Amino acid sequence: MSLFKPEVNFNGKNQKRKLFDSKTRRKKRNSADAGQEKRDLEKEKRLFQNRVVICIGICMIMIAILFSNLYYLQVLSYRDYQTRSNENRLKIVPVVPPRGIIYDRNHVVLADNRPVYHLVLYPSRDINTRQEIISLNKLLSLDLSERELDALERESRTRKKFSGIEIADMLTEKQIATFSVSSYKFPNVQVEASLKRYYPFAEIATHAVGYVSRINQKDIEQLTEQGIIDNYAGSSEIGKLGIEKYYEKELHGKTGSREVEVNSHGQVIRTLKDNPPKPGNDITISLDIRLQYYLQEIMGSTRGAIVAIEPQSGEILAMYSNPSYDPNLFVRGIRSRDYQKLLNNPGKPLINRVTQGGYAPASTAKPLMCVMGLNEGLITPTGSFFGAPYFKLPGSAHQFRDWRPWGHGWLDLYRALEISADTYFYDLAYRAGINRIHNYLDMFGFGKRTGIDLNEESTGVNPSREWKRSRFRQNWQLGDTVPIGIGQGYWTTTLMQLAKAHTTLANRGNVKTPHLMKEISDPSSKEAKPQYFTDPADPAYLELHDKKSWDVCRTGMYLVVNGPEGTGRRAFEGAKYKAAGKSGTAQVVAIKQGEKYDASRLKAEHRDNALFVAYAPFLKPRILVAIILENAGGGSRMAAPLARQVIDQYLLELYPGGYMGEKEPQYIKFGIAGTVGVQ
Repeated sequence: MSLFKPEVNFNGKNQKRKLFDSKTRRKKRNSADAGQEKRDLEKEKRLFQNRVVICIGICMIMIAILFSNLYYLQVLSYRDYQTRSNENRLKIVPVVPPRGIIYDRNHVVLADNRPVYHLVLYPSRDINTRQEIISLNKLLSLDLSERELDALERESRTRKKFSGIEIADMLTEKQIATFSVSSYKFPNVQVEASLKRYYPFAEIATHAVGYVSRINQKDIEQLTEQGIIDNYAGSSEIGKLGIEKYYEKELHGKTGSREVEVNSHGQVIRTLKDNPPKPGNDITISLDIRLQYYLQEIMGSTRGAIVAIEPQSGEILAMYSNPSYDPNLFVRGIRSRDYQKLLNNPGKPLINRVTQGGYAPASTAKPLMCVMGLNEGLITPTGSFFGAPYFKLPGSAHQFRDWRPWGHGWLDLYRALEISADTYFYDLAYRAGINRIHNYLDMFGFGKRTGIDLNEESTGVNPSREWKRSRFRQNWQLGDTVPIGIGQGYWTTTLMQLAKAHTTLANRGNVKTPHLMKEISDPSSKEAKPQYFTDPADPAYLELHDKKSWDVCRTGMYLVVNGPEGTGRRAFEGAKYKAAGKSGTAQVVAIKQGEKYDASRLKAEHRDNALFVAYAPFLKPRILVAIILENAGGGSRMAAPLARQVIDQYLLELYPGGYMGEKEPQYIKFGIAGTVGVQ
């Protein structure tokens, strides 16, 4: 037993030591764990505090950024964003000014503005534009083609914000009523009113008054170059022809504006501010619409033109080109098929035959050649000349025939004009030469614009050596000069050029520019004084070496109407005034040597043109008339009676009581022409 006891005691101590050590270590471990836990809590606390500080810092920075941005938006960028906001709500609508009214000389309205109603669509993303237009087309019977539908759809995609597209204009009362009943189906469509140009006399004065039509890309480019495109904001029309185009600046006025509030569809809710436009100026032109009517009546279906001028002032009393057309077709946007009808019309109604038609002046040029011959000393009033049946150049077999196959016998200048002897003026042209003739024709205004206040004017041809070389690459020949003496050959003129030249002759060399404008007045100011036309050529005067040339040539024209052999005596027989004039018959196609002119064997378009120029009363002219009748035949037979009717209408019917000539005639002997009573 004793052998094992020490061992037991030893193990017990060891066990106790182990237990002690275990407790000690446990205490130390617990103590360390407690310390570690304490340290972890402090670390977590510090970490949490740091995170809170960081979060607070981030929040402060975010708040600072937020307030900085708010300051930038609300203070620094206030005006910019206010403007953007207003752009979504407010709209500046241009207000088109009323176009100036055009009156005739007696204050009869020739071009007016009348209210019309348009169907305007404001495209929306929520609505199918094409389908909506198709529905409106069917509902209102607008007769829109597929091409027009495509154009409207394309316009809806390229339009400016809040601007509508016009689907139809000039709606009828029935169409307006039909739309009103169904308007709830089309929330972005509305009927708008505006003023539209209207020409009450239709085709009577088209070529003088002209017309307005829709602004196209070419117009926009021109307005931009001129720097006035802003004045056409909202405008859809611009002058395209005649007075409407020439005086566009005066007639258009100044565009105004209106600030309105709109909804999301662009429809106006209310008006906030109004800046009224300035109406265009009114224009009074020199035409007498009564005389215009008369010109149309006497011309009937004959192609041609008539112009009547007051010689002392240059005012155009009437000008009519036949056939004409209705300008109202262009105002509302002419359909392609209607335009093709005008283009394909054999009468060419779109051409103004007064200022654009090119014609040989024929024998109406002989009084002007007379002025040249006298002033250059090539002829004298009573110098003798034998009028043979034809004229031949030295060394040439070609015959320049006279209109009278057997000739006229002995002539002086007076008789040569009275009976319109061709050979007399063939010889004069040959001796004068083309250079001298060209210079005198230039002096009378041929080959250049007359200065009339219309853009639609041709210059004609004043032939010369240089012109032929440039045009045909050929040299001028003597045979080219001879027919110029009777207004044939290469010489072409407009009726307005011919009228201006004879006005100068009637005025004894005093040049007057033909014009339509009589006065311009401001309708918005009763105190404003009207502006009157100022002749740019006044006081131009054609100075001649021999000033008696004017009276000699005027007397020759007097004999044409009043002389015993005058080519116009039958047309003016029994007139209550004394007139002067000159007939002309212009060949359209050449007649071969040895052949005679036979109108029945020629096509209608190849027959002679008839011309006549006349003025009255003789001593102090109040009216000058120039006429061209295409393919009508002889001037003295066809055109002279019309000239008589126009002068009668003006002097006896429209403006009676004015100067009609001297009461007692003065009888004077004019060489071979005999004795004539001049009044």
